[in-house]
Amino acid sequence: MDERMKARVRAPMKTALVAALLAAAAAQAAPPGAALPRAPCDELSHRLPNVTRKLCESAALADSGARSVKGAPIWRSDVSVDKAQLRVLVIGAIHGDELSSASLALHWLQLARTEPTELAQPVHWRFVPLVNPDGMLARPPQRGNANGVDLNRNFPTPGWEREAASYWDKRTHKDPRRWPGKKPLSEPETKFIFEQMQSFRPHLIVSIHAPYGILDFDGPTVPPSKLGRLYLDQIGIFPGSLGNYGGVHKGIPVVTIELPNAQRTPLDAEMRQMWLDLLRWMSEKGPALASSAR
Repeated sequence: MDERMKARVRAPMKTALVAALLAAAAAQAAPPGAALPRAPCDELSHRLPNVTRKLCESAALADSGARSVKGAPIWRSDVSVDKAQLRVLVIGAIHGDELSSASLALHWLQLARTEPTELAQPVHWRFVPLVNPDGMLARPPQRGNANGVDLNRNFPTPGWEREAASYWDKRTHKDPRRWPGKKPLSEPETKFIFEQMQSFRPHLIVSIHAPYGILDFDGPTVPPSKLGRLYLDQIGIFPGSLGNYGGVHKGIPVVTIELPNAQRTPLDAEMRQMWLDLLRWMSEKGPALASSAR
């Protein structure tokens, strides 16, 4: 191949490479709230159960500005109305192998956008469907983040330094899936949720997990008795958990949903019923919830 022909071949390759680098740089430089490219929805629709690309794109996920250990964006989406009086933070996939939790968050996000329901107090919803992107995108998905930390053991509960390691040693027999990390808030994903609690100041946190098939609750006010087919079964607290930190220590009600299966979502009708039950409880407890954020 002569030099002129080589130059003709190299030119398009160089142009494509420059374009890719510019796109990557733009993504890195995107300010918080900037729209994400379509590529994450391509990935999520392949990895998450019962999530189509259309559903993912309708979520209007935006870059929060926070990054995981490996540099993946932590996406969020807000749904609000004028003069919202309640702020509710909904989070999924703190544990990366609980795929159904991220799926439920996306389905509820679609309901919040397409089926607004009048409550006693208008709501500002903030959804973070995938707190642990590194864990979920691992092959196979893993519970902890890229550092192997169980993010739901890494919140700064009182006495964490004294209690977390002892609990991990004696109660879990050093189960690596439940390692709390070296210190509270050691992980960027946990710091992000902590900072959301500081800046967004939610009156209610809904944390979605799997696979125990129950409804848990921590904090003030009377908990919901059920969401769909999940019935209240308060299983207690442990060092570094979000329920302990948010519900017990900070006084923010934390509803913890444990779906029956980590790999499959409930039927769409059941997910909608859970949403309606949550809204009904929120409407009943609105004044108590409104006074919960400190």
